Amino acid sequence: MSIESSSVSQARPNSVLVLGVLAAGQFLMTLDSSVMNVSMATVAQDVGTTITGIQTAITLYTLVMATLMLTGGKVGSILGRRRAFGLGLVIYGAGSCTTGLAPNLPVLLLGWSLLEGIGAALIMPAIVSLVAANFAPERRAAAYGLVAAAGAMAVAVGPLLGGAVTTYASWRYVFFGEVVIVVLILLVLRRIEDAPAEQVRLDLVGSLLSVAGLGMVVFGVLRSSTWGWVRVKPGGPAVLGLSPVIWLLIAGLLVSYLFLRWQTHLVDTGREPLVDPGLLRNRQLTGGLSMFFAQFTVQAGVFFAVPLFLSVVLELSAVETGVRILPLSVALVLAATAIPKFRPRANPRRVVRLGLGSMITGILILVAGMDPGANAGVVSIPMLLMGLGLGALASQLGAVTVSSVPDAQSGAVGGLQNTVTNLGASLGTALIGSVLIATLTSSVVAGIESDPAVPASVQQRATTELAGGVPFLSNTQLEDALHAAGVQQSTADAVITVNTEARLEALRVALAVTALLAIAPLFATGRLPLRPAARSRDDPAETDES
Repeated sequence: MSIESSSVSQARPNSVLVLGVLAAGQFLMTLDSSVMNVSMATVAQDVGTTITGIQTAITLYTLVMATLMLTGGKVGSILGRRRAFGLGLVIYGAGSCTTGLAPNLPVLLLGWSLLEGIGAALIMPAIVSLVAANFAPERRAAAYGLVAAAGAMAVAVGPLLGGAVTTYASWRYVFFGEVVIVVLILLVLRRIEDAPAEQVRLDLVGSLLSVAGLGMVVFGVLRSSTWGWVRVKPGGPAVLGLSPVIWLLIAGLLVSYLFLRWQTHLVDTGREPLVDPGLLRNRQLTGGLSMFFAQFTVQAGVFFAVPLFLSVVLELSAVETGVRILPLSVALVLAATAIPKFRPRANPRRVVRLGLGSMITGILILVAGMDPGANAGVVSIPMLLMGLGLGALASQLGAVTVSSVPDAQSGAVGGLQNTVTNLGASLGTALIGSVLIATLTSSVVAGIESDPAVPASVQQRATTELAGGVPFLSNTQLEDALHAAGVQQSTADAVITVNTEARLEALRVALAVTALLAIAPLFATGRLPLRPAARSRDDPAETDES
């Protein structure tokens, strides 16, 4: 029996169970970072470290995931997708348990950053292949949409969940809860139709090159807000007079080029590559991957800026911040499920363009709403529009990428897909964070220097000490710091006014850049198909040989 017929026969009776299991897996993979973003101070205190230490753990988790995705996809091809999924869950569960019990930062890094990162690198590519193995082509758009929606829901629900659990119990229960979910998934895993293993060998040289190349790029991007992109920030390290970030990016790109040349060499000599370079000539696949990259870049930028506005500018609690972001999650799920259900023959290219348009509109409304009199209600309509846009993309992109290749290559596509999404998320956070801090710094310094209420001595000190970057502080935090420093009340009031105006300007600039990032992928939507995938899975999609 072919994979296609087998998957169709299995999809009907088990479709709800299969979809629930795979969506739960995707939800787990995305939950940690979004939960911990609102609980970093508490976690840092409990394990005896600083905020920087917790940020390091989050950074390394993303780094491990991004660098091992391609290798994880190939390991899934060798072991079988279901077995790789199960093995990844066991490693991930062990990491979650270790994190929940962590008494200090090294143990936290072992559990969260290393073990959970390795587990995620096995799980996420396998999810892509298992959807293909369990759902007929005409049902895959809906299945991929729901799985993608589960991941995006974790980003949106995470702050609410993390804030509530941390406030009323302990952040450790989040990780213990993940262990329970892992056990439940493992108990029903055998009821999922497997994508069979392949008789191939793992390209160890290619794996090392991909890990090194992607690792340097991702690590460089993630450190850009601290070290600077090219010029060294005050107090940061320097390599040949420049920031280490630019050298990491140069070295990472060169190693990535060597990786591609090595993969081409393996294909030319009849050996098994980690990723077939021919996939990158597939017009539909590269179009889908570029949309994934853009989606996660924009999504990361929005989820960086909006919580800052709610929790720092408006000083809402973690729970209140999560509630204000929740409309995005609801709209996302509705769009991701309703589009495939009510318009199963919808034009994928048009749906993606409409989704991008909805996201752009939502971001621009946010930019317009960032004024001194803004309240939390200003994010409601933008969050709905962002959710509808993300849901529209989620309903199409998974099916677009996987339908562009035969089933045998779905694992490789899963590795590529999750690599670009992690790169997009890392780049979006780092880029928008850098823009926001740079704008905030220049605005605060200029505001203090031009304010006659601020004494000349304070102006000179601010110009020197704030040049490396102004922290994004609430007025309450700033007022307490100024009071502790013994600053006169009139001067403190002037500095607080400058900070209030500078924060809003920084948020407007950061969101405007995010809007540009959302507009750019519109020019690549021509690579997306006009019709949804419903062809035989034995025939690869048309490639672009030009």
